[in-house]
Amino acid sequence: MNKQDIAIVALLAAALLGWLFHQNQQTRRHLEIRARAAAAAATNLNDRALSADAQASAAFAARPAAMPAPTPAEAADEAVAATEPAPPAAEPGRPEETLVLSNAQMRLTLSSKGGTIREAVLPHYRETVDRGSAPVRLDFMPSPALALQELPGLGMEADFDLLTADDTAATLRRATPEGWVLERRITLRPDYRIAVRDTLTHNGDQPRALPAGGLSLGAMHRGASKNDTLGVDALGAQPNSRGGLGKVRHWDTKLNGLFTGGRGGGGCGGAPAADGLPLTASTRVDTAQTWLALKSRFFVQAFISDATNTGYQIAVARHAAAGPLRLQHVAATIHFPAEVLAPGQSLARDYVLYVGPKKLSLLQRFGPRTAEIMQFGTFKWMCVILVPILNFFHALIPNYGIAIILLTLLVRVVFWPLTHKSTESMKRMQALQPKLKEIQAQFKSDPQKLQQETWKLYRENKVNPMSSCLPMLIQIPVFIALFTVLRSAVELRFAPFLWIVDLSEPENLLAGVLPLVPALNILPFFMAGTMLLQSRLTPAMGDPAQQKMMMWMMPGMMLVMFYSMPSALVLYWTVSQVLAIAQLLWQKRKQAAAQNGASPSAGDPSAPLSRQARRRLAR
Repeated sequence: MNKQDIAIVALLAAALLGWLFHQNQQTRRHLEIRARAAAAAATNLNDRALSADAQASAAFAARPAAMPAPTPAEAADEAVAATEPAPPAAEPGRPEETLVLSNAQMRLTLSSKGGTIREAVLPHYRETVDRGSAPVRLDFMPSPALALQELPGLGMEADFDLLTADDTAATLRRATPEGWVLERRITLRPDYRIAVRDTLTHNGDQPRALPAGGLSLGAMHRGASKNDTLGVDALGAQPNSRGGLGKVRHWDTKLNGLFTGGRGGGGCGGAPAADGLPLTASTRVDTAQTWLALKSRFFVQAFISDATNTGYQIAVARHAAAGPLRLQHVAATIHFPAEVLAPGQSLARDYVLYVGPKKLSLLQRFGPRTAEIMQFGTFKWMCVILVPILNFFHALIPNYGIAIILLTLLVRVVFWPLTHKSTESMKRMQALQPKLKEIQAQFKSDPQKLQQETWKLYRENKVNPMSSCLPMLIQIPVFIALFTVLRSAVELRFAPFLWIVDLSEPENLLAGVLPLVPALNILPFFMAGTMLLQSRLTPAMGDPAQQKMMMWMMPGMMLVMFYSMPSALVLYWTVSQVLAIAQLLWQKRKQAAAQNGASPSAGDPSAPLSRQARRRLAR
């Protein structure tokens, strides 16, 4: 290895050590944030505004005695509102009662306070990587699911009676002093669905206005991993110019902007500093929606209803600790319009909630375009093909590490003709290098003539210099789709393979033990090694010094980029490199066998090479 190579390797090693040290500092800061956030959580939640009942009562009491009536419809509404009695004094609260509904996929805890859902337990998914750990528990506090807002006497602290219940269904009832009676029926359905019917009856003797109100979705919390995310998705109900529904709106990258007023993040870290930012932020969208979803990295809570809504509001809380801005939980409220009910009239609204894993096969069946909750991006058409294939291989051999290997093998087989043709083209280009150098030396002072003669040589020998790039360009959608799927597929959560305990995370060996790095990840070094070996085996073209530099630089860059990525991605890339090496070795062996006893033709670049040429090629 000469001095130039040593300098390149030393530079890459220094860059890697610096980056690993930075990652170690970030991980330690992340652990400190988690420790401080637990102590600050109670304070943050107690700083909320008035409860839903208090807000509604205050708004009702502060309403002016007379309201303008520029139209007959508004005059009629004012006449109805004028007949409403003054709000009674607040009722003394009762102790909270809870009720558990369960089926094979879910356990729901219902509360008599507000008739809400306090939590959901998913028995098929465990909380931690330990096989004996408790199942996943989605805690919807501080914003329980199905809490009614802005409706006097029916808010989150209102006491509901639990009337009837079996294992999968319950009826809750609330009669308010204002004369409203709400009966709520909650039923567990297959595929992580919860069917809800709210029937509101007016028992007064005069028509009465039901004010505009909302229905809350339970808070979704961010997990402990730094790879975890929070997001909000919504599909508007307004048709587009072609008569179909519009685009799904994804709020994930915009949630930080609610705290910063739309300002971007802080450099390469992506997140702005939390210093001086509010602890909570919110925004409102005043257009009707087909559905709304709150999600973390692997789990989602989605809402859909045939009842007309007027939009939604998002509320986000961040961790109180200093440092980069980190979201803690996100909640949302669906808004419904005001109604006028005659004496004895009832108003029924049906909703369906999905509370479960972010799994493509389940979300596809939930509602129109709810598969977009997976947020596969531009190449979603490829993602929806790859996910079933991955699950098919897992059904054959129940290990997702082996399923990824088989999926990678399938991708390589599909693109074998292209990669084979590309390699052959690169060999032919390599054989033409001496003639190309002659042309460059002969016409170095005439660029136009140089270009003409170069392309003439390509045509005569039927070589296209761009053909070596075609397989890579075609495989880019596949790679991006695999990257997206392997990064967010719930199937890979806590999936083990060999020494890897969780394919959705880096290996994290010896975490907290090593002095310069947060943990040791072995697979990225295998990946860099296979990439280096593939570069040595691939026919080289162009300046040898540049080729040698790139041969070392690219593996080093990929090592740094992939070191903290999920193990599933690194496994895919490593296996793909191994298969590419096997293909190159097979081609070389086939070429050597075909050249035994053959005499090369000096004028035909595609003819078998001489022994001396083969030695140069091997070097």
